[in-house]
Amino acid sequence: MNWKDLIRRVEPRALLLLFAIVGAVWAFLSIGGEIAEGESLGFDRQMLLALRTPGDLNDPIGGRGFEEAMRDVTALGGFTLLTLFTVIAVLTFLAHGKRLHAAILTVAVLGAQFTGSNLKHIYGRPRPDVVPHGVYVYSGSFPSGHSLMSAATYLTLAVLLASLESRRSVKLTFFALAVLLMGAIGFSRVYLGVHWPSDVLGGWCAGAAWAMAAWIALRQFAKRQDQPKP
Repeated sequence: MNWKDLIRRVEPRALLLLFAIVGAVWAFLSIGGEIAEGESLGFDRQMLLALRTPGDLNDPIGGRGFEEAMRDVTALGGFTLLTLFTVIAVLTFLAHGKRLHAAILTVAVLGAQFTGSNLKHIYGRPRPDVVPHGVYVYSGSFPSGHSLMSAATYLTLAVLLASLESRRSVKLTFFALAVLLMGAIGFSRVYLGVHWPSDVLGGWCAGAAWAMAAWIALRQFAKRQDQPKP
């Protein structure tokens, strides 16, 4: 089979998603290149300092209550809660006979985790030292693992849930909630001073690429399952 035949067999929407994945990967590599050359440092520092009280780098803007809320939000992108959400979702899909959905979510989450860990090792970017950290950190800075994993997990889950829902408004609600969660988690990482803004942007790009890959897999495998058996 040549490449023209392969393109004919892949539906147009899957091709658009494939181009979107390429775009997300290109954006990630561009951000990584700017970080390596030091071009993002000025923007990163400016954004971190904008979230601190002038004259007191130990005090994030918004008061103690807001700071505590940001710690709660950032936990939604942590390893423990994302693992718990993933296990519950996989078991729920299996209980309803949706083995394809369970498999895709598992592969997307594990793949994103593997990707994030290795990218941190490859880039080896130190954590921000401009402001004090609001929570404990122990790994490299780029890309943000919380941002990457929240994008991959919540967007993939939105894709899978939307495929089981016929109402357009509900589908859009799933995606809106996923984007809201990943956005809030990414902001919390910068607010707490544990990531540069470019770390978060890179994490979103890598996580979104995994979610779009999951979307393509779901459409292509579901299409095969719907075809009559010979």
